[in-house]
Amino acid sequence: MCANIVVAEDDVKQSELVRRYLEHEGHTVTVVGDGRTALEEVRRGESDLLVLDVMMPRTDGLDVVRILRAESRDVLVLMLTARSTEDDLLLGLDLGADDYMTKPFSPRELTARVRTLLRRNRRSGVGPAPAPAAASADEALSVGTLRIDPARHEVSVGETPVECTPGEFRILTAMAMEPDRVFTRQRLLEELHGFDKYISDRTVDVHIMNLRKKIEHAPRRPTRLLTVFGVGYKLTDPAKNVRHARP
Repeated sequence: MCANIVVAEDDVKQSELVRRYLEHEGHTVTVVGDGRTALEEVRRGESDLLVLDVMMPRTDGLDVVRILRAESRDVLVLMLTARSTEDDLLLGLDLGADDYMTKPFSPRELTARVRTLLRRNRRSGVGPAPAPAAASADEALSVGTLRIDPARHEVSVGETPVECTPGEFRILTAMAMEPDRVFTRQRLLEELHGFDKYISDRTVDVHIMNLRKKIEHAPRRPTRLLTVFGVGYKLTDPAKNVRHARP
């Protein structure tokens, strides 16, 4: 499962260490030392994954992610940072990063994270990587007017297409596989990151909030993606009268 990976890191020793480990895994690695060059490399359209340091010269990592997602670039993004506050972690995910590691980190763990991201997105159209773990089949899923196509990595509400980040897509697909089932935050975290020890339950809340902005008519009064207080979230057909769950 080899991939084209861009490593954006201005610490030369750190970037060379990451490059060696990733090349040992069989990946083709391009190392750049600033955010603007990272953008240029991804825009060439040949990159499957970007390993991106947050504190970068010229254009910082958060701005790089913001720009890439605004341009609908679906490259996977694994962010690296010395920042460890929850707000920083959530901001990176909110902007569209797929995973997040804080420094110092083990190069072996980084390669494991890369391997997991690529494997989980193989069928999603992002690099050589698998569909969400919950999407065991390629057939389209429908919950009311919400339609999800795992094979094409497409989401729509009625006739309106919806752009989702890979993390949002994984959550939505998992819930659509079992509509009306209540998913705990921990269960959804497993869909997102598996063994990720740095991200808290609030990560799920951020993804749910962003999904509501995209698939609900009134995000603050959701009828489709509901909160079941004290338990978690569930996806339902808004045409149904769900009495035991409130937004």
